[in-house]
Amino acid sequence: MTTITKRVITGLILLFILGLVFYPRLKEYFQKAPTTGAPAAGVRPGGGKAIVSVMVVEPARLDEVVKTTGTVLANEEVEIRSEVSGKITQLSLREGQNVQKGTILLKINDDDLQAQLKKLEYSKKLAEDNEFRQRRLLEKEAISQREYDISLTSVKTIEADIENITALLAKTTIRAPFAGRIGLRYVSEGSYITPSTRVTMLTSVNPAKVEFSIPAKYADNIRVNSRIIYQTESSESTHNGTVYAIDPQIDPQTRTLQVRALSPNPKGELIPGSFARIELIIGSKGMAISVPTEAVIPEQNGHKVFVVRNGKAQPQVVEVGVRGESTVEISRGLNAGDTLITTGILQVKPEGAVEIREVINRPLARVEAQL
Repeated sequence: MTTITKRVITGLILLFILGLVFYPRLKEYFQKAPTTGAPAAGVRPGGGKAIVSVMVVEPARLDEVVKTTGTVLANEEVEIRSEVSGKITQLSLREGQNVQKGTILLKINDDDLQAQLKKLEYSKKLAEDNEFRQRRLLEKEAISQREYDISLTSVKTIEADIENITALLAKTTIRAPFAGRIGLRYVSEGSYITPSTRVTMLTSVNPAKVEFSIPAKYADNIRVNSRIIYQTESSESTHNGTVYAIDPQIDPQTRTLQVRALSPNPKGELIPGSFARIELIIGSKGMAISVPTEAVIPEQNGHKVFVVRNGKAQPQVVEVGVRGESTVEISRGLNAGDTLITTGILQVKPEGAVEIREVINRPLARVEAQL
């Protein structure tokens, strides 16, 4: 027997032994293996129906918008400072307090001014008596006109000095120039302040202002009373505003146009300095039908969608209009009340049965302008 023959016989014996060892396990594995394939995604196992989500088509206002960013500003804001130097004798403001216009915020020591005023009042009384006597003498031609003019000028000079002191006294009392909220204060009662000393900030935030810029190419599309919709970084709430001022010139460095809008803020939710994500409405196409972009299927000769009728998917040829970030306008092919398939389209077949898993809300009818 040759060496090759011996090797072949030995190999066959080894295979036979391995077969005896692993045969029970292989038999058990094949008996447990599934007899049918896994169901396709979007199809109910054994049911044959495509599981889809739908929306009921409804016309909505279709707006053309420009997306940009901006900053929330206070309607009115002023840094409270004193016009005169002196020691604070009364500090009536509290941080975070809402005050009305004319409310006294603080008073500065005015004792020296009060003394000067009293002195001038006494001098004025004496000067007026002297002027009266000089006038009587002038009527009798006992004195010259020049002597009388000197006494009259003395009265007028004292009156002017009194007005000056009165004005200085008024400056020792600082009042709120408008209704608003007090910010953080930087002085205390008894502090000596000068016109350069920062006392506090007074801010009015109702309504709030929103400042933003848009590319110059949209300058002809924006007008006073144009509407904006925006959100701030601190809240997901949506706020509305109206453009009230437009910069008369385009910034030559950035090629943008500065715009300001007013936004109601009765609860003080809008905080000055907040970052804002803004949608500026530059035009409207009126009432139109818009659907999610993923619901529209492009074809060689156009576009189509699937609608549900009598529990079955029906293909519908449509014409599309302007596109937005996540929506597209349907100018022809869909009617109000149609049930449009929005998800699960890949498993849908024409005239195939479908099962509705979810009815989603109608998307926001917005068209984003290209920046």
